[in-house]
Amino acid sequence: MAHVPQTFFDALAVRTWCGLALEALGRAREEIDAINVFPVADGDTGTNLYLTVESAVAAVEAVFTAHETGSRAPGSTDGPLLADAVHAMAHGALIGAQGNSGTILAQLLRGMAQVLADGETPHTDGPGLRRALHNAAESARRAVEHPVEGTVLSVAAAAAEAAVAADGDCGAVARAAYEGARAALAATPGQLGVLGRAGVVDAGGRGLVAVLAALVETFTGETPRAVPVRVAPAHARVADAADGPEEGAADRTTAGAGGECGDGPEDGGPAFEVIYLLEAGDAAVARLRERLDGLGDSLVVVGGDGLWNVHVHVDDAGAAVEAGIEAGRPHRIRITHFGAGAVHTRAGERLPQEPAQRAVVAVVPGEGLAGLYAEAGATSVLARPGEPPASGELVDAVRRAHAREVVLLPNDAELRHTAAAAAEQARAEGVRVALIPTRSPVQGIAALAVHEPGRRFDEDVVAMTSAAGATRYAEVAVAERESWTTAGICQAGDVLGLIEGDVAVIGSDVTAVAETVLDRMLAAGGELVTLVLGDEAPESIAGHLEARVRESYLAVDTVVHHGGRQGAPLLIGVE
Repeated sequence: MAHVPQTFFDALAVRTWCGLALEALGRAREEIDAINVFPVADGDTGTNLYLTVESAVAAVEAVFTAHETGSRAPGSTDGPLLADAVHAMAHGALIGAQGNSGTILAQLLRGMAQVLADGETPHTDGPGLRRALHNAAESARRAVEHPVEGTVLSVAAAAAEAAVAADGDCGAVARAAYEGARAALAATPGQLGVLGRAGVVDAGGRGLVAVLAALVETFTGETPRAVPVRVAPAHARVADAADGPEEGAADRTTAGAGGECGDGPEDGGPAFEVIYLLEAGDAAVARLRERLDGLGDSLVVVGGDGLWNVHVHVDDAGAAVEAGIEAGRPHRIRITHFGAGAVHTRAGERLPQEPAQRAVVAVVPGEGLAGLYAEAGATSVLARPGEPPASGELVDAVRRAHAREVVLLPNDAELRHTAAAAAEQARAEGVRVALIPTRSPVQGIAALAVHEPGRRFDEDVVAMTSAAGATRYAEVAVAERESWTTAGICQAGDVLGLIEGDVAVIGSDVTAVAETVLDRMLAAGGELVTLVLGDEAPESIAGHLEARVRESYLAVDTVVHHGGRQGAPLLIGVE
């Protein structure tokens, strides 16, 4: 859609740029997904960048809406302040950042905001934009624990360098940054061997070029020329060398053939991507960086002022989340399992596969269960007490699962409508979704235990639904206030034993109430007891209940899991 070119970088320019960037990424999303081979060939970089910018757009629009409805900053007259708009842009990108490239883009926008919001002027000019782009590139590089050349970081650095050397207004600076980024993007296959062998440019860098093209359009009204994304693979360039290599080809071939940055040992890469927002201080985040760096790779920590976005690839997803708990308060935790179609570049460096045929997406209440579900191959969405996920988060998880067929496990009766809305949205996007109305995480565990991706979809859903339905569930919780229950009046602090959602036992001791609940459930029979312990559960409760089952119920097995901060001291399942 045509627009009037902006002269200065003000709040309206921020709004225009964000909107144009979202449109550009929307057009390029599938193309970027298709060339995504580094750091993981999971085919979602374009989608991740789009969702990150989408969150930034929503935050900026909220600033304008607040201004138009009268909730204006002091002294504001004609429109929102530049500082308000860029802070909203950066914050929106931070909280909505997806994947490795989305997280880095969020830090680029934050780096720009730090410069553009520094002062009381309602706008900035060419020199201000130069400083903003330079700070963006520097801050993004600092956020990545082990920077790799030939990635979005190289493209951002080249854009900043070209911008700093440019003279003129915002349009001239934006155009210089774009051309610098475009040239750097074309060079990425020669800097990173996996790109050269695949014959593609870096996907994250391609996304940044699209964002910078939107910046040019914001200030000039012109859409820059298209960007090539595929080149001759490295082996083809070597084969052509006998006929006379193009200038610089030898250098690029050498760079691609010998220990290029980012290629690690051939024993395969980490199995999980872990992302979460973290409320923590600077010192705690510094310690977190050290710990996560020892657990995995692709570590990016962005943000500041007490709020951070943490991204890492690890084999032990639970340990990565536990590190965040020690550092502060993690939330909006997302754990994605890199399936057979999402190959870490260290494990084979090949082009991304087609979407997986089937995946499972599950809502879980604690970090321990999130790790357990992820190890079983499910994409997990963490729901903390009082913080149930929105339908958009579930849709996002379905997208991250990158499959044609998805089984959705809400694991909470209160989430049935939210999950149904998410399923409808995913179906509208072409994904076949089956919603199994699991009412407890223990039912989800039972369903996941019989999940067989090789089975026909309908048969798999029936088997999982049957396993979930055959699992009775219970919960031992602590009352927060005085209230009426099906077992009588309870007081704040009382221990409640809930069976199938109804209060069946009121007591004062967690272990005693759990034993009574377990006896009542096993009175109707059962072959397997599943115990999920929360952080607040007594240390001896698992051993006590296991002994109780072993001594009183022959041929009944017990399995114990640790759920972490799941809100209830104990979850019980009986199959």
